[in-house]
Amino acid sequence: MKNYKALTKHLIALCLYLLLTVFQTGCGAALTDENNQLQVSAGSEVITESVIQAGSENQDQTESSSAAESRTASASELSANPDKTEETVMQSLNKIITSVMPEAGKATGEANPLITNMYCADPTAIEYEGRLYVYGTNDTQQYLHNTEGSNSYEKIKSLIMISTDDMVNWTYHGTIETGKISPWIIASWAPSIVSRVEEDGKTHFYLYYSNSGWGVGVLTATSPTGPWEDPLGKSIIDGNTKGIGKTAPFDPGVVIDENGVGWLSFGGSESGEDDDVNFMPGGARIVQLGEDMISLASEISEIPAPYHFEANEMNYINGTYVYTYNTSWANRVKWEIKDDLPPPACSMCYMTTNTPLVPESWVYRGYYFKNPGENGLDYSNNHSHLQKYGGRYYLFYHTLSLQRKLGVGGGFRSIFADEIEVDEENLKINTTRPTSIGMYQIKPYDPYKTNTAAALAASAGLSFEADGADMFVTSNSAGSWELIREADFAQGASKFTAKVKGTGLIEIRLDSLEADPVGYAQFSTADWENLEIDLAGSASGVHDLYFVFSDEKISMYSWSFQTAQ
Repeated sequence: MKNYKALTKHLIALCLYLLLTVFQTGCGAALTDENNQLQVSAGSEVITESVIQAGSENQDQTESSSAAESRTASASELSANPDKTEETVMQSLNKIITSVMPEAGKATGEANPLITNMYCADPTAIEYEGRLYVYGTNDTQQYLHNTEGSNSYEKIKSLIMISTDDMVNWTYHGTIETGKISPWIIASWAPSIVSRVEEDGKTHFYLYYSNSGWGVGVLTATSPTGPWEDPLGKSIIDGNTKGIGKTAPFDPGVVIDENGVGWLSFGGSESGEDDDVNFMPGGARIVQLGEDMISLASEISEIPAPYHFEANEMNYINGTYVYTYNTSWANRVKWEIKDDLPPPACSMCYMTTNTPLVPESWVYRGYYFKNPGENGLDYSNNHSHLQKYGGRYYLFYHTLSLQRKLGVGGGFRSIFADEIEVDEENLKINTTRPTSIGMYQIKPYDPYKTNTAAALAASAGLSFEADGADMFVTSNSAGSWELIREADFAQGASKFTAKVKGTGLIEIRLDSLEADPVGYAQFSTADWENLEIDLAGSASGVHDLYFVFSDEKISMYSWSFQTAQ
């Protein structure tokens, strides 16, 4: 292709720099401080793929050394042989890209996990202005405090935010820093969110979360990504709340019905040697929320959920309240519900009613999702969210697949999602199972709008960083890349523009990391710079779009393509 001779020159110029840096940085050094905590400061948040792999450093030392040697060999080869053919240059670049591939956390054709740059769990979701926003527990925060230990959750004081409008390409919006917004909390897990248009004409978002196992906190905002406020300065429900009974008041699940009334479920149950208690442990609760959504408007009532454990959530389907929860690990010795079998251990079940505060009105409807360990994955706790979007229902849940792929242990989770069948008329949630393929893309990606670089389907060797409320990506090593699936170039693009900083090249490849580049942008700037390049020919039709970063510390803020004039 026409650009190869120029590309060769630019690559040779970078080789000496690569040689100096590659052994210093390896495959993206973990960006942690002396206490092994995530580096986060106002307007400068850094989340790296390499951070969540730090616990496997000893296990993967040989692999990391091999990857570094591969990059150095490739760079040396180019530097020593400036007259290499175009084919050989491309082969050397592909070696560098291949050495970064283990960091991807999933195959490029897979939709699960939703993001691989960090560990996250306990999903909830809400639709706003055509986009679906997903929130979850930030397991990475706990991991950074104890990379060689287990996920004990007590250091987690933030929640993650991502969104999509096609179910495959996800935009990372950063974290909700619950510990800073509400310094009184113990920890923050398992969010649940609703929204409602209020008298001021604005959509108000109400996000409830577990304050450790002690209570439930609530944050409010007028945007799905914040800024978030703490309207109470304390738990809305905790162990001191009147009528709480024998339960651990955490894992909230919230819903607003057709009358605009809010309902909050919560509670954790214990199991033991008493078969009667295991069958009906009595820890599930529900309460009506006040008109302001941050107060209680009823007494607290029990939901008689068999083998209840935790992971409460709520939906409102066809005029009926649907309560979902996770069952315990206890043996199913006792079972008194006719016409149904006891649910598997640590599975997701559901119940329905038209009168939430009347315990006897709740009807057990069965299980819809077994523990991931029952389907060939590692056993873990279980937590799901049922969400309708674009006329389809999706089940969001978490697994331990990402930590396994990255060679990490300890119970650090990642969010998955799959389509699930729901019979709204008969209020039946059909069973489903976890998959790595995940969801199908429901619409093509628009490459002609100004797109944030923090929106992607998969990546390797990249960090998310914050610039105020906006996010961008930075390469941790040579060969880092990101993928945007099914970008529709229609009749053809001839130009590419991007907001970038750093020194190096960003290559544009279509459909495969091994494909010849259709264009590349070269730059060297310490500050953000907008650049425009001509493509080598016209890109038309629908393609998977790859951006490949030639070196470390290359940042991309936004990008777009332009059609031929």
